[in-house]
This record gives sequence, structure tokens and C-alpha cells, in this order.
Amino acid sequence: MPVKLLKSGVALLIAFASATVHADWQLNMPQGVTDISAEVYSLHMLIFWVCVVIGAIVFGVMFYSMFKYRKSKGAKADNFHENVWVELAWTLIPALIIVYMGVQAYPTLKNMYDFDDSAMTVEIVGYQWKWRYTYLSDDPNEQVSFFSTLATPQEQINNRTDKNENYLLEVDEPLVLPVGSKVRFVLSSADVIHSWWVPQLSVKKDAIPGIVNEAWTKINEPGTYRGQCTELCGKDHGFMPIVVEALPQAEFDAWLSEKQDQARKLAELTQKDWTFDELMAVGEVAYGKNCAACHQANGLGLPPTFPALKDSPIALGAVSEHIDIVLNGSAKNPAMAAFGPQLSEVDIAAIITYERNAWGNNTGDMVTPVDILNIKAGQ
Repeated sequence: MPVKLLKSGVALLIAFASATVHADWQLNMPQGVTDISAEVYSLHMLIFWVCVVIGAIVFGVMFYSMFKYRKSKGAKADNFHENVWVELAWTLIPALIIVYMGVQAYPTLKNMYDFDDSAMTVEIVGYQWKWRYTYLSDDPNEQVSFFSTLATPQEQINNRTDKNENYLLEVDEPLVLPVGSKVRFVLSSADVIHSWWVPQLSVKKDAIPGIVNEAWTKINEPGTYRGQCTELCGKDHGFMPIVVEALPQAEFDAWLSEKQDQARKLAELTQKDWTFDELMAVGEVAYGKNCAACHQANGLGLPPTFPALKDSPIALGAVSEHIDIVLNGSAKNPAMAAFGPQLSEVDIAAIITYERNAWGNNTGDMVTPVDILNIKAGQ
């Protein structure tokens, strides 16, 4: 039996070592691509070596004493109860070490909370399980807002295909920032506590419902930097990655201008006369991106938490009730989020039209973006 167990263990180790994809790992924290991250790394190394010296002294004295004064050499333990100098030493020395580390850390901590002179502000809102980024502007027409969701295919998650290099660390819309500019973040949450963390930027800040937290970064090098939500925020916590793409200022300005043009075109699309087929085509894509994870691509859901939409009372019932639950969520089922603040009028109208006519529902109902806009205006 032990031989069989040994063979099984060796086989398991060989299989693990030969896996086509495994997570990158390292023994130390990254130095990062911001001045703050470099300072944090320096502090980390300073305190690490302080700990190494303390450990070497403590264990050195301990092992020396155990060897030098061992019983086999005839040593006898002394019997005493107190020593003023020893008491002073093990009180004052740790206190001085802590004060020293605090003095070294203070300038970095002060810089981390200095939000003045920011070139731009980005609002970050956590949702189960995605991030919404809004580039704030004094002119509401110039604001850009979008959601960033996991882009890893379900086939990889379900182990039907090989996993790629950035497995579970890739998104459909990265947060794009300019290199060399100080960017202020304001963070909150729409549902539960999340935490926005990008190691290379040395930014980790909780996003809490009803509370606005602040952070900032100034990236020195163009590139793509990845992170994750580091708060246990629900069943898909591990599927909530963060991707930051840092671009030179000119490229960022061009990207932002293009995003602003897209926002204006989307506003124009709301007023467009949509056909049934157009709404169904857009709805299929939007449903797959925003709804299929819970209600499944085939509309059968994951009962009881995520009910089926195929042949369901919601999809086949009154249109007004269907719109209300998509816009405002469900009081009876908190797992159903309110998508009114999350999606555009075009996406909401298309999704509802799709749900009412896909999988054999075939109600023939069509909801337009103008309908959704009017309902939102009346709320």
C-alpha cells in the first residue's frame, strides 16, 4: 500500500510540474512602476532586513546557549527571578526599532494620502462582479463611463480548453490612464464591499457601499498592469479582475476623444427608430455579456437563486413588470441586481426584447430605448 501511495504522489507531482499553464509567482513583492510603489518596496526591504537581523540575533543566542550550556556538558541552570537590565533591554530595544521604522515610513504614508494637484479624477464603483469606471469632467457631455468585466472564455473556466497566459486576469474594457499624470481615484460600491488592488501601482483601497474612499497613482512607464478584487465579495469573487493600460499622453488623449465620440453616438442611438431584428441582435450580445453568467446562455438559469427565463412568468408576463425588475432589481431575490444604473437604454431595451422572444418565448413584444428613457425620466 505505501508503494502505491508513493507512486500516486510522484505521478501527481509530475502532472503538476508539466501543466501547460500555471500562475506566475515570486518570493518578493514587485517594485512597481510608480514612485510610491518604489518607496513601498524600499520600506519593505528595509523592514525585512531589520527582521532578518533580529531573527539572526535571537535564534543565534538561543542556539548558542542550547549548545554551550547543554546538560550533557554538566551545565546547571541558574535560579533567578528578575534582572532590571534585561527587562529594560527587551523593552527599550523593540520600542526604538518600532520608532525607527515609523520614522522611515512616515514620508511614504504622507505621500500616499496627498491627493492635491491631480490632473484628472476617475470614479471607480464595484459591482458583483465587475467594475465601473467614470472619467469625471466639469462638462457632463465630456464624461466617459463604462464597465469592465471578465473576458476569460467560459470554455477555459470549465476546463474545456487550455488556459491562456492571463487566465482570469483579462477584461473586455481596461482602465486606460496617461503616463506621467497624477490620477485621483474615488472609490465606492453599489452592493457589497470590494477592494481595488493593482500591485504594480501599489494601490489597494476598499470600495464600500455608502462611503467614498480616495487613492491616487502616477504611472512612470507605459504598459499593461493587472490586479484583482481582494475582498471576498460573493460567489464570483475570483472572476473580478482589474486591468490598467498606461498610454503616453498623446495616445491617451486620442483614446479619450474616441470614447467621448462613442458616448455621443450612443446617446443618438437611443433616439433611433429600431427594428425588431436589430434589437434582437444587440440583445443577444448584451445578454451574453451581462446576464448569461446567472441565467445561462440557454435561458434555463441556475434555480433557485437564478431562475429560468425560458417559459418564465417574467419573460411571458406583463412587459412593465419585466422592465421594472431589470431596471430596479428584485426585492424578493437580492441576487437580481438593478441594471438601470449599469447599462445603457439601448442595452436594456435590447436585452428585454431578446429575453421575451428567445428560447421559444416568442411573445412578439418589442421594447425600444426611448421606452426605457421615458420610464427612467418618470421615476
